[in-house]
Amino acid sequence: MAKNLIAKTGHLTRFILRLDSIKIPLWLVGLTFFTLIVPPAFVGLFDSQQERDAMAETMANPAMTAMVGPGDLGNYTIGAMTAHQMLLMTAVVAGLMGILLVCRHTRADEEDGRVEMVRSLPVGRLAYLNATIITLVFASIALAAINAFGLYALGIESMDFEGSLLYGIALGATTLFFGGVAAVFAQLSDSSRGTTGYSIAILLVAYLFRAITDVSYEALSWISPLAWVTKAEVYSTNNWWPILLMIGASIVLFIIANYLNSIRDLESGFLPAKPGKRYASAFLQSPTGLALRLQRTGIISWAIGMYVLGASYGSVFGDLESFFEGNEMLGQMLNGDDDVSLVEQFIPMLMIVISLLATIPPIMAINKLRGEEKKGRLDHLLGRAVSRTHLMGSYLAISVVNGFVMLSLAAIGLWSAGAAVMEEGLQFGMIYGAAMAYYPAMLVMIGIVVFMIGFIPKATSFIWLYVLYSFFVLYLGGLFQFSEWIGKISPFGHVPQAPIEEFTWGPLIVLSALAIVLMIVGFIGFNKRDIESS
Repeated sequence: MAKNLIAKTGHLTRFILRLDSIKIPLWLVGLTFFTLIVPPAFVGLFDSQQERDAMAETMANPAMTAMVGPGDLGNYTIGAMTAHQMLLMTAVVAGLMGILLVCRHTRADEEDGRVEMVRSLPVGRLAYLNATIITLVFASIALAAINAFGLYALGIESMDFEGSLLYGIALGATTLFFGGVAAVFAQLSDSSRGTTGYSIAILLVAYLFRAITDVSYEALSWISPLAWVTKAEVYSTNNWWPILLMIGASIVLFIIANYLNSIRDLESGFLPAKPGKRYASAFLQSPTGLALRLQRTGIISWAIGMYVLGASYGSVFGDLESFFEGNEMLGQMLNGDDDVSLVEQFIPMLMIVISLLATIPPIMAINKLRGEEKKGRLDHLLGRAVSRTHLMGSYLAISVVNGFVMLSLAAIGLWSAGAAVMEEGLQFGMIYGAAMAYYPAMLVMIGIVVFMIGFIPKATSFIWLYVLYSFFVLYLGGLFQFSEWIGKISPFGHVPQAPIEEFTWGPLIVLSALAIVLMIVGFIGFNKRDIESS
């Protein structure tokens, strides 16, 4: 009987792996790339133990502990520094990968009718879920192995094989755990949006709870699974028990998900769905209202996250002098001079990170149009008295406003936290102006997506590679001494770096004009091409 429940699981596993033959490798390459470039950079930045000890003193404050967790500050080797500053943040992204992977092949496939079609064939009731779990396990093992052997292959003295192996397995275990969380919510919720929303909420709560308890009462932080990652003390004591605990908890979650899946009806959930209104409002009946309602949860979540991100960066302004003092290579990442304060030199570097992260939600918002097209839902709208221009304009309006709000909230968070920790305070106009200078570059990114939707819709996912390229060459360009033209390939490379550079309107006007042209051309292409059907 049990064998019948999982019949053809192997066939379905190969099917899912083939569906994700591009997405999973992209996730693995991205996570591994940012893991492996950091330790060599640290070697160049902190080539003596004295400099590493000075960095440890800088990191020994509540704000940094809340952001990256506790670390072995008494023995701050390159390995301990890498694990302290990188492991938790990378684990959060790995957990997000697990959530999205599982949600896509459980509740989302169920909504699209794929699971029902598969179950009409001679396969087991639990086969599709377990094929997804096996795919998750393969992805986790690959992530762990690539990072473990990659870190060890760097040949850095303090990064031994056991620590590198634990580092990689910690990332893989985090992927497994939050994939298990998503597998459970895929049974509890009755929609893919609910599954993704609840799972990401657990990830955020785990991070925030760990941040609070690591600062106030560290013993309670054991409740958060993300705290188990930091308690492994990678490249220090190499404590395996927290990671083994995470793997064990993942197995329990998989068992629970299988049990719930075996007793529920297809396309149903255990959490009661909130009944909607009997009659939709006039706003909801419009394309804009419908698109905004579908994206409401994601927009709110990103808005909170961007404010917290800005506040987190602003909280380090009080210790900025000790952070950069006496380190010439770290100073290369700053573009200012002695005529402006260190805070003003640091702001442009922060704004590059903030603006690029703030670009993610508006790109997701406009890409939602392409997602609806792939699912065959646009025909239902265009079959009514809705023009293609109105439809795309609705998504574009949401995307443009979304980007403005995200950038504004991050700037407000940065100013509010920075003003609280600095004796002389922080000028709001300077912070907000420096942030909004990147808005035209963000509009260019949105315009590129609109152009792609109009002419090359199957290539819209490649915008993420462009965002990643922009982050790498602009954030790390000073450190790796890239030529100026490399940064100019990105629209963000043309933005005046206020307040250390003289503010000029010329580049911003050109970027805005380019964005408008891309959008107009994209509209023309969208109106002329065929709409794809699922």
